Amino acid sequence: MKLVLAIVSNDDAALVNNSLTKAGFQATKLATTGGFLKSGNTTFIVGTQNDKVDRVIEILRRQCSRRTQIMPSTSAPDGTMYGTYPIEVTVGGATVFVLDVDRFEKL
Repeated sequence: MKLVLAIVSNDDAALVNNSLTKAGFQATKLATTGGFLKSGNTTFIVGTQNDKVDRVIEILRRQCSRRTQIMPSTSAPDGTMYGTYPIEVTVGGATVFVLDVDRFEKL
C-alpha cells in the first residue's frame, strides 16, 4: 500500500478532487499555504494499492496545469520599493510524494 501526498494549486483543486472521485479514489483535502508565493494550495492525501499509484499520478498530471503569472517583485535590496518590476513566475502543476505504508486500518 502507498500513501500519495499531492500539493496542488487551489485553482486546480476542484478538478483534481472530481477526477479522483470519478476514478474511485478516496482523498482527504487539506488547505495549505506555500512558502514562496504565500498563495493557497490544497494538499491531497490518497491511500491506494501499489498498482494504482500511476493512475493517481496520471490524474494529477492531467488536471494540474503549469502556467505563468505576473507577480509584484519584493522590495529592492536596499529595502526601498523604488526600482522594482513585476516578475513572471511559473505556478500550478503538482508536487507529489509517494510513501510506503507499513500498516493501514480503517476504523
